Amino acid sequence: MTGTPEPPEPGGAVEPATPPPDVVRTRTGMFSGGTGDTSGYGRIRRPVAMPGPGEEPLPAGYDRVVAVLREALDRSDGAPFTDAVRAVLVYRGEVTLRVPREHVVAVARLLRDEPALRFEMCLGTSGVHFPENAGAELRAVTHLRSITHGRRLRLETSCPEADPHLPSLFGVYPTTDWHERETYDFFGIVFDGHPSLTRIEMPDDWEGHPQRKDYPLGGIGVEFHGAAVSAPDTRRSYS
Repeated sequence: MTGTPEPPEPGGAVEPATPPPDVVRTRTGMFSGGTGDTSGYGRIRRPVAMPGPGEEPLPAGYDRVVAVLREALDRSDGAPFTDAVRAVLVYRGEVTLRVPREHVVAVARLLRDEPALRFEMCLGTSGVHFPENAGAELRAVTHLRSITHGRRLRLETSCPEADPHLPSLFGVYPTTDWHERETYDFFGIVFDGHPSLTRIEMPDDWEGHPQRKDYPLGGIGVEFHGAAVSAPDTRRSYS
């Protein structure tokens, strides 16, 4: 049956539009990319999508977390909630707030200081690299815990490879010190405002960031003294 759909009854619920998936890359078959393989595996293409907003209802007790944060942001001197929190993601019972880098410090401070929120503990910051996700190739994920209220929350902030800068959360959660250094070391994300952003695992003169997807694999002789590091273009790559 065709024609104009009937309008909803007064007071009736309107189904929200399904948000588009957050496709970060396209995975191809095992034998693809000009290898000469003719088995057909090279034709396999599957999009890799991250969880999007609105996929699940908020877990019990978390609806008030979002409401309190919304009220706190809207009454503050900074950006309103709609600007400071781009998306609320729920996946497998875990809640993630996707926050633009220019607002992440303000959001983290409110999450820590608001009595009804009190996410007073930072469990760490780690990096993720999606080289095909243009404009948001690098992401920092910070895990928070409220001991007071027994909740967990995740903050996710992205930046482009061409401008890999994010504000440091050291001023809000000093325990991010070593975690941000490790994320800088392995992913190359520069945390502006960090008191001592130096490598923590790799040698100070190391070239590149070993946990990026485009970092070459192998080809490095391991020695305790006088180690020689091959040029990056001579090492084995992912492709």
